[in-house]
Amino acid sequence: MNDTWDHTYDVVVVGSGAAGMAAALTARLRGLSALVVEKTDVYGGTTALSGGAIWVPDNFHLDAAGLGDTPEKARAYLAATVGDRVPAARRDAYIEHGPRMVREFHDRTDVRFVHTPGYSDYFPEELGGCPQGRSIEPRIFDLKKLRPEQRATMRRAGLPTYGLTITSYDFRYLNMVARTWAGKRTSARVGARAVRALLSGRRLLSLGEALIARMRHSLDALGGELWLSAPLTELVQDGGRCVGVRVTRDGRQLAVRATGGVVLAAGGFSHNQRLREKYLPSPTSAEWSSAPEGQTGDALELGLAAGAAVDLMDKVWGAPSVVPPGGKPFFLVAERGIPGMVIVNSAGERYANEAAPYHRFVDAMYAQDRPEATTVPSWLILDATSRARYLFTGLFPGQAFPKPWLESGFVRKAGSVEELAVRIGAQPKRLRATVDRFNGFARAGRDEDFHRGDSVYDRYYGDPTLPNPNLAPLEKGPYYALPLHPGDIGTKGGLVTDATGRVLREDGTAIEGLYASGNVSASVMGETYPGPGATIGPAMTFSWLAVGHIARA
Repeated sequence: MNDTWDHTYDVVVVGSGAAGMAAALTARLRGLSALVVEKTDVYGGTTALSGGAIWVPDNFHLDAAGLGDTPEKARAYLAATVGDRVPAARRDAYIEHGPRMVREFHDRTDVRFVHTPGYSDYFPEELGGCPQGRSIEPRIFDLKKLRPEQRATMRRAGLPTYGLTITSYDFRYLNMVARTWAGKRTSARVGARAVRALLSGRRLLSLGEALIARMRHSLDALGGELWLSAPLTELVQDGGRCVGVRVTRDGRQLAVRATGGVVLAAGGFSHNQRLREKYLPSPTSAEWSSAPEGQTGDALELGLAAGAAVDLMDKVWGAPSVVPPGGKPFFLVAERGIPGMVIVNSAGERYANEAAPYHRFVDAMYAQDRPEATTVPSWLILDATSRARYLFTGLFPGQAFPKPWLESGFVRKAGSVEELAVRIGAQPKRLRATVDRFNGFARAGRDEDFHRGDSVYDRYYGDPTLPNPNLAPLEKGPYYALPLHPGDIGTKGGLVTDATGRVLREDGTAIEGLYASGNVSASVMGETYPGPGATIGPAMTFSWLAVGHIARA
């Protein structure tokens, strides 16, 4: 035990994404002192780079939207999707307490959400699934509400939005700006928003940036502390109980006592190639991950050293991604729903529903990978018509691919399907047969091989002007191909926790004083991904539960 502490707090939180911020906010709301320690020199974690949505069944926003969600429906849906891969007590705790977390943060902090109508659950046809969607996204926030040093040290997503503030609800329609009046009206509305912000001097944020900024603003108002560039180096234990941490700050080792408990919320191990190769399916690469650079599993390994059990270590929050030369991975969400596009293996064959939920598509990439027909990488192929009609990798409809992308071979371009096959190393006759078969399905309006467009989820990012929003033939050159990798937005395996967020040992006993939430913990969603925001929603909820447990103790 350390008899000399440099600092003492009721709750010490490791990590500054939504999980960490939620823990610190809850601590202050319970009258507990709170410190957040962040390894990097910016706060916000993976959340700041994300869409910022949370998937919380039966919350009051869904009631206001008239969706008629109930705990019974949510329980049936999680039973159908997650199943018994996760203890029922944890699933039930999430269903019961998630709505309470949303309500309290709405009432007592500046954390605000709005329902995203139509963004369905990822498996809306399953029992209890919601075609209108349970996802809620952060309300737009003015960055200028933060103090200057807080603005300067917030992690920024750097999305190619050309100065526009775009919500996920906006994006659905902007994707169809060249195809629908709804797209054109949304474009005008987003443009007018930008003009108003410019004239008023506001700096508007949306998506994950808005959520993190709202949480930082709230934490500041409630008196919580945040240290940047303060990596965790040790969990201090006394008689099997976690009583504090050691961190490095300004070149000094500091011992920080946690009289109530330590909440690990430091994310997963996406950028630790050693751990990736130890636990994840092969091949795997940190270069394919959209998680921030600090996600190297430090807190996870310290938890293991403290005796914690782990689970789901072979799973990621899958994100099919392209990696432009000299750039960061670009996670393809809407792009896989557009018509006039197919994804093929190295033999030139389709192997899955391209528009499937992203984690499911990554699972298919690994499941279908064969030496004679590799899917890592796969090839995403689209024609000139598709390129002219839809947004793609941040480019407007019809906007040319950047010259370096073409010159480097990242984008392969050809005048015919057969020529494109040669450029990607596939058999010309086989790729031609694949495209011809797909084109037949597109003209008929039904994908008989993989049922693309059958699900409400598939159609969300499709073209509503077509009989099947996800299907159109590839007929007009030039044709393009880009290599697609099984990327991730974070790992989902980690420390095993109970229904209150306490970290458990292999024998099921709790490590007293140690809690975990977010991607450092084994996900309550098991091996699947039930809906948009099923990462951040549980992260916030189990942080709320963990600190509630600390407060009661």
